[in-house]
Amino acid sequence: MRYTSFREFYPFYLSQHQDATCRRLHVVGSTLVLAVIAWAAVTGAGAVLLALPVIGYGFAWVGHFFFEHNKPATFTHPLYSLMGDWVMFWQVLTRKLPW
Repeated sequence: MRYTSFREFYPFYLSQHQDATCRRLHVVGSTLVLAVIAWAAVTGAGAVLLALPVIGYGFAWVGHFFFEHNKPATFTHPLYSLMGDWVMFWQVLTRKLPW
């Protein structure tokens, strides 16, 4: 399906993250991404930033393949999916979505 806006896409994104373990793995991956960025900023070890896609997508994809049993939206909607991950992360942190 083609989405014309992120607002239109986000309900679909949430429907692909109903399993609590999948959501938790996304949150862990996103938290680690932020920690690695902070670590690189503090230490100047910019090379560690190369690990960000593996860290962020690795946790998320494990959640999809082994717990949610669906294909990550990243494969068909990469930008909206990345945006959705950070919105979902914020909504979990602010308790608008269950952990």
